[in-house]
Amino acid sequence: MAEYKNLIGLTLLPMAIMAGIAATCLSRRLRDLFFFLLVVFTPMTQRLDVNFVSREWYRGSSRGFEFSSMDILSLSILFSSLLRPHRGQSRWYWPASLGFTLVFFLYAGFSVAISDPQLFGLFELSKMLRGIFVFLAAALFVRTNRELRLLVVALGCAVCWQGGLGLYQRYHDGAYRVTGIIGDPNSLSMYLCMVSPVLVAAISSDFQKWVKRFCIVSLLLGGVGIILTISRAGVAAMVAVLAGAAIACTPIAEITPKKIVAGVLAVAIAAGIFAKAWATLQERYQGATLAEEYDTSSKSQGRGYYILIARTIAADRWLGVGLNNWSYWVSNEYGPKLGWHFVPYIGTENYPSDVVPSGRKNLDAAQAAPAHNLGALTLGELGIPGFMIFLIVWLRWFQMGATFLWKRISAPEHRMGIGFFFACWGIFLQSLTEWVYRQTAIFFTFNIILGALASLYWLKRQRKQARLAAFNEVDFDETPEFERFEREEG
Repeated sequence: MAEYKNLIGLTLLPMAIMAGIAATCLSRRLRDLFFFLLVVFTPMTQRLDVNFVSREWYRGSSRGFEFSSMDILSLSILFSSLLRPHRGQSRWYWPASLGFTLVFFLYAGFSVAISDPQLFGLFELSKMLRGIFVFLAAALFVRTNRELRLLVVALGCAVCWQGGLGLYQRYHDGAYRVTGIIGDPNSLSMYLCMVSPVLVAAISSDFQKWVKRFCIVSLLLGGVGIILTISRAGVAAMVAVLAGAAIACTPIAEITPKKIVAGVLAVAIAAGIFAKAWATLQERYQGATLAEEYDTSSKSQGRGYYILIARTIAADRWLGVGLNNWSYWVSNEYGPKLGWHFVPYIGTENYPSDVVPSGRKNLDAAQAAPAHNLGALTLGELGIPGFMIFLIVWLRWFQMGATFLWKRISAPEHRMGIGFFFACWGIFLQSLTEWVYRQTAIFFTFNIILGALASLYWLKRQRKQARLAAFNEVDFDETPEFERFEREEG
């Protein structure tokens, strides 16, 4: 059955991509619809994909060469934007951070080339390439406030969907920790931490009133959703990024009695929801202290275990064990060496036993899971050079967003940059305790946000250069106006 599915996929996917490119070249509204669907349905991308050379039994961040309907949408948007840009827009510009991302991608390819096995690394490498296409599609599509509004509304729809589904799962199905459509509570938590600051920025910007009201509803449902995930790190990260975004987006001069009343009401609603879920949250927080979680001397599989494994791998192999090879090498070598006797993998073709032998009480599964810390996972798989390059990529993303913090302008093309900045912080903070940054739904949504941020960053630089050129033409170099402009623009 799987072979027939793959054969159909290989036949129909190229046809669907060509048809999508042709359609979005002919119709701007259809291109808008493709982008809207890309944003809204990305959380369920793994339900809409074909998985070639599938290794579902492998406990890695990628288990096959995935290709989903979201790839058809992103490639259609990307190539139609290149072939037929909107009037007055350039076909191409170099989006900020693309160079660093390509360096990281090439290093990851080098890691795959020198690692053993290579198959699992190729799975993850193909996902990274797909993410670059999604990033470019968003960067070339989001050029004006019109596309920004479409992005905000689409994210709001996705959050309403996840929050509403979470309520249904909790109070109708009786789920202890809700998963939304993404399928995992920690993944849903990271998704909401990433998207919610964007909604805060939209609420405080000069978008139309109906957009801002819709974002308020979406934000409340997102807050409900993250509480119902009972994610300890997620709740803390959500509070931090929402508070940061609200402070950064609300200058003292813009504080009005109406906004104070709205803020108090939102806090009261959130407090009520929080109180309703407090019993389960308290149970989760009391499950283990922070010291116990990061204790590297115990034989439990807390967060300290992952850091210990990563340090051991880096000391033994400074180039790491290879992209997406954490589970393979920890199960077969590094876990047993440190006292966690997993059931080993038998190459890349054979199903390993998924039964935990009796007496191995410190294991939660037969094979090792990816490190529940993105830094530890990167260090273990890509070694010290890969970790440093990835850190530089993150610093570049933060720098791009931080440029929007210095001026309190309510225009959407400025205010949304602040929202994207705190979106980066949301996913970064929860990545300290999770690996699901690499999950396709999270990875694609984050690349859409980064693409929009790169577009706003480019637009900001273009306007600055145009204003400088205008000043130079009239020889304003020595005037007070020019001095004030220099202070404002840094």
